[in-house]
Amino acid sequence: MSHIKAKNTKAELLVFRELRKRGIYFQKRYKRVVGKPDIAWPRKKRAVFIDGDFWHGYQFSKIRKTLPKKYWLKKIEGNIARDKKNRAKLKRQGWKIFRVWEHDVSKNFNNTINKIIYLLKA
Repeated sequence: MSHIKAKNTKAELLVFRELRKRGIYFQKRYKRVVGKPDIAWPRKKRAVFIDGDFWHGYQFSKIRKTLPKKYWLKKIEGNIARDKKNRAKLKRQGWKIFRVWEHDVSKNFNNTINKIIYLLKA
Protein backbone atom coordinates (compact mmCIF):
# COMPACT_ATOMS: atom_id res chain seq x y z
CA MET A 1 0.00 0.00 0.00
CA SER A 2 2.85 2.40 0.71
CA HIS A 3 3.93 2.25 -2.94
CA ILE A 4 0.55 3.31 -4.27
CA LYS A 5 0.60 6.92 -5.38
CA ALA A 6 -2.07 9.34 -4.22
CA LYS A 7 -0.61 12.27 -6.15
CA ASN A 8 0.88 12.57 -9.61
CA THR A 9 -0.62 9.39 -10.95
CA LYS A 10 -0.05 8.59 -14.61
CA ALA A 11 -3.53 9.82 -15.55
CA GLU A 12 -3.08 13.09 -13.63
CA LEU A 13 0.31 13.79 -15.17
CA LEU A 14 -1.01 13.22 -18.69
CA VAL A 15 -3.89 15.65 -18.14
CA PHE A 16 -1.70 18.26 -16.40
CA ARG A 17 0.87 18.11 -19.21
CA GLU A 18 -1.74 18.44 -21.97
CA LEU A 19 -3.51 21.39 -20.34
CA ARG A 20 -0.20 23.20 -19.85
CA LYS A 21 0.77 22.45 -23.45
CA ARG A 22 -2.47 24.12 -24.56
CA GLY A 23 -1.69 27.17 -22.43
CA ILE A 24 -4.38 26.53 -19.84
CA TYR A 25 -3.38 27.56 -16.36
CA PHE A 26 -4.89 25.90 -13.31
CA GLN A 27 -4.40 25.18 -9.63
CA LYS A 28 -3.21 21.68 -8.81
CA ARG A 29 -4.81 19.96 -5.80
CA TYR A 30 -6.53 23.13 -4.63
CA LYS A 31 -6.58 22.90 -0.83
CA ARG A 32 -8.96 25.76 -0.03
CA VAL A 33 -12.09 23.77 -0.84
CA VAL A 34 -13.38 20.45 0.38
CA GLY A 35 -12.13 17.39 -1.50
CA LYS A 36 -8.96 19.08 -2.87
CA PRO A 37 -9.81 18.89 -6.60
CA ASP A 38 -6.96 17.68 -8.79
CA ILE A 39 -7.53 20.64 -11.11
CA ALA A 40 -9.27 23.85 -10.07
CA TRP A 41 -10.06 27.28 -11.44
CA PRO A 42 -11.10 29.04 -8.21
CA ARG A 43 -12.23 32.32 -9.78
CA LYS A 44 -14.61 30.50 -12.09
CA LYS A 45 -15.50 27.90 -9.45
CA ARG A 46 -14.65 24.95 -11.67
CA ALA A 47 -13.13 21.69 -10.42
CA VAL A 48 -11.93 18.45 -11.99
CA PHE A 49 -11.36 15.24 -10.06
CA ILE A 50 -9.24 12.56 -11.76
CA ASP A 51 -10.26 9.37 -9.99
CA GLY A 52 -8.60 5.97 -10.07
CA ASP A 53 -11.00 3.24 -11.18
CA PHE A 54 -10.31 0.88 -8.28
CA TRP A 55 -9.92 3.36 -5.43
CA HIS A 56 -13.00 5.41 -6.23
CA GLY A 57 -15.25 2.48 -7.07
CA TYR A 58 -15.77 2.52 -10.83
CA GLN A 59 -18.31 -0.26 -11.45
CA PHE A 60 -18.03 -1.20 -7.79
CA SER A 61 -21.23 -3.22 -7.86
CA LYS A 62 -19.62 -5.58 -10.39
CA ILE A 63 -16.28 -6.07 -8.61
CA ARG A 64 -17.69 -6.07 -5.09
CA LYS A 65 -17.95 -9.88 -4.91
CA THR A 66 -14.41 -10.44 -6.17
CA LEU A 67 -12.67 -8.32 -3.53
CA PRO A 68 -10.60 -10.48 -1.20
CA LYS A 69 -11.31 -8.92 2.21
CA LYS A 70 -13.90 -6.98 4.12
CA TYR A 71 -11.29 -4.24 4.53
CA TRP A 72 -11.46 -3.43 0.83
CA LEU A 73 -15.25 -3.30 0.83
CA LYS A 74 -15.24 -0.84 3.72
CA LYS A 75 -12.38 1.20 2.23
CA ILE A 76 -13.91 1.63 -1.24
CA GLU A 77 -17.44 2.20 0.09
CA GLY A 78 -15.98 4.89 2.36
CA ASN A 79 -14.20 6.51 -0.60
CA ILE A 80 -17.41 6.52 -2.64
CA ALA A 81 -19.40 8.06 0.22
CA ARG A 82 -16.72 10.70 0.87
CA ASP A 83 -16.53 11.63 -2.82
CA LYS A 84 -20.30 11.98 -3.03
CA LYS A 85 -20.42 14.16 0.10
CA ASN A 86 -17.56 16.38 -1.12
CA ARG A 87 -19.11 16.88 -4.56
CA ALA A 88 -22.47 17.78 -3.01
CA LYS A 89 -20.83 20.33 -0.74
CA LEU A 90 -18.92 21.90 -3.63
CA LYS A 91 -22.11 22.11 -5.70
CA ARG A 92 -23.89 23.87 -2.83
CA GLN A 93 -21.02 26.37 -2.80
CA GLY A 94 -21.61 27.07 -6.50
CA TRP A 95 -18.82 25.00 -8.04
CA LYS A 96 -19.21 23.12 -11.32
CA ILE A 97 -17.55 19.74 -11.11
CA PHE A 98 -16.29 17.25 -13.68
CA ARG A 99 -15.20 13.76 -12.73
CA VAL A 100 -12.67 12.01 -14.94
CA TRP A 101 -12.09 8.29 -14.57
CA GLU A 102 -8.61 6.87 -14.98
CA HIS A 103 -9.70 4.60 -17.84
CA ASP A 104 -11.17 7.59 -19.73
CA VAL A 105 -7.79 9.29 -19.73
CA SER A 106 -6.11 6.26 -21.26
CA LYS A 107 -8.87 5.27 -23.72
CA ASN A 108 -10.46 8.60 -24.72
CA PHE A 109 -7.68 11.09 -24.01
CA ASN A 110 -8.55 13.82 -26.53
CA ASN A 111 -12.26 13.58 -25.75
CA THR A 112 -11.53 13.86 -22.02
CA ILE A 113 -9.29 16.92 -22.50
CA ASN A 114 -11.94 18.58 -24.67
CA LYS A 115 -14.57 17.99 -21.98
CA ILE A 116 -12.31 19.57 -19.35
CA ILE A 117 -11.76 22.60 -21.60
CA TYR A 118 -15.50 22.83 -22.22
CA LEU A 119 -16.10 22.86 -18.45
CA LEU A 120 -13.68 25.74 -18.10
CA LYS A 121 -15.44 27.77 -20.78
CA ALA A 122 -19.01 26.93 -19.65
